[in-house]
Amino acid sequence: MENYNQEKQSIKNWNEDDRPREKLSLKGRSSLSDAELLAIIMGSGNREESAVELAKRILNSAHNNWNELARYSILDLCKFKGVGEAKAISIITALEIGRRRTSQEVLDRVKINSSNDAAQILQQQIGDLPIEEFWVMFLNQGNKIIRTEQISRGGITQTSVDIRVIFKRSIELMATALILSHNHPSGNIIASEADKSLTKKIIEGAKYLDIQILDHIIVSQKDYFSFADEGLI
Repeated sequence: MENYNQEKQSIKNWNEDDRPREKLSLKGRSSLSDAELLAIIMGSGNREESAVELAKRILNSAHNNWNELARYSILDLCKFKGVGEAKAISIITALEIGRRRTSQEVLDRVKINSSNDAAQILQQQIGDLPIEEFWVMFLNQGNKIIRTEQISRGGITQTSVDIRVIFKRSIELMATALILSHNHPSGNIIASEADKSLTKKIIEGAKYLDIQILDHIIVSQKDYFSFADEGLI
């Protein structure tokens, strides 16, 4: 009977949709209850309780209030069966991160209004590199930068770009517009036929995802070439 009870309480034996980690992955973080969030932080429960059930009991002791729970010390948390020092520290750390987050202002994202705006940022990152790299600036609906990331890194004269990686990251970041970029270590910023062909392929693929390619900017240390400015996009 005891073994049956343990199996019943184990999160591993729940339906995938009901497991906190899987639920977050499938349905998003807002779908999780407070107890499920706390259960993920703890990772496990005890012999009689799943992590979620233990989390519910801990939260109930704090009147289901995160601010009240944040007042608990390591010793307070260790009074709960199944909570050792490591779990207690994890809980306190997570709550401290939350406290610090609320005390900080949300950073304003940089808005791109022109090719020059984008080029200035990209030149700082890849303009003086000795080898060629391909980067993408991922933008939201207001043309504000979500993230700027390296997609590939190549040799002195060229780099190979996997278009699938670009679109995968676009979907993950929920970007609605992209600015493509790569550097020419030689200092010659004129677009090659290979550059034009790659840009065309990315534009065609982006149409199916309703993502706009705003520009492809080739940068050197001192100058840049904009596909959009030259009427190539």
